Amino acid sequence: MIDLYYWPTPNGWKISIMLEECALPYRLVPVNIGKGEQFDPKFLAISPNNRMPAIVDHEPAGGGAPVSVFESGAILIYLAEKTGRLLPQGPRERVQVLQWLMWQMGGLGPMAGQNGHFLLYAPEKIPYALERYGNEVNRLYGVLDAQLARTQAFVAGSAFSIADIAIFPWIRTHKAQQVALDNFPAVKRWYDEMFRRPAVKRGLDLGKELRAPALTDEARRALFGQTAQSVRDAGHHHHP
Repeated sequence: MIDLYYWPTPNGWKISIMLEECALPYRLVPVNIGKGEQFDPKFLAISPNNRMPAIVDHEPAGGGAPVSVFESGAILIYLAEKTGRLLPQGPRERVQVLQWLMWQMGGLGPMAGQNGHFLLYAPEKIPYALERYGNEVNRLYGVLDAQLARTQAFVAGSAFSIADIAIFPWIRTHKAQQVALDNFPAVKRWYDEMFRRPAVKRGLDLGKELRAPALTDEARRALFGQTAQSVRDAGHHHHP
C-alpha cells in the first residue's frame, strides 16, 4: 500500500493520475496546505521541503522498511520504476521522457506557478512581474506546441509516459494563466486526448471536494508567508 500525501493542485494531480494509470492501491492522506498542515513535523520527516505531494511506499521493491519520496518528478520516476510502466527502458526513449519531465519540473511548473501567483494572488498588480512570467509561460507553451507538432502523439514520442502526466496538470491551469489554447493547436489536440483517459479523470477527481472556494488570510500566510525560520520553528515543535 502507498500513502499519498496530497492536496488537489497541479503537483498533487501528477501523482493521483500516475497511481490511477498504474492501478496501484493507495491511501489518501490529505495535507491541507491552506491550513499549514505541510509544516507538521511528522510530514516534514517525509517531505523536508514542506511541500506536497509525497508518498510512503509500505511495500517497496526488495522489501525492508517503507520508502518515502518527496518532489513530484522523483515520485513519478519512483512509481514508473516500481511498476515498469510509463518510463521506457531503451536509453534513447528513456532520455526523451526524462528531459521533458525535467522541462516541466524546472520550467513550466515554476514559471506557471509564479505567473499564476502574480495574476491571481499578489496583493498588487506588478506589471514587470506579469510581463516577465507571462512572456515566459507563453514561450514554454510554444516549445511544447512545437514538440507535440513533431511527435503528432505524446510529449516524448509515440508512447504515453510520465512526461505527459507531469505536464498535463499545469496545462490544465491555462485559463488561470490567461493562455488561449486555440493559439497552440498541437497542445490543444494533446490536451483533449489526455482528458479522454479514464485514469486522468479519476486522478483529477481525487479530493476535489477539498478545494477551498476562496483564499483566506490564514491560507495566504500558510502558502506565501514561509521562510527558513518557519521551517526551523516547525522542527522545534517536534523537539521541545
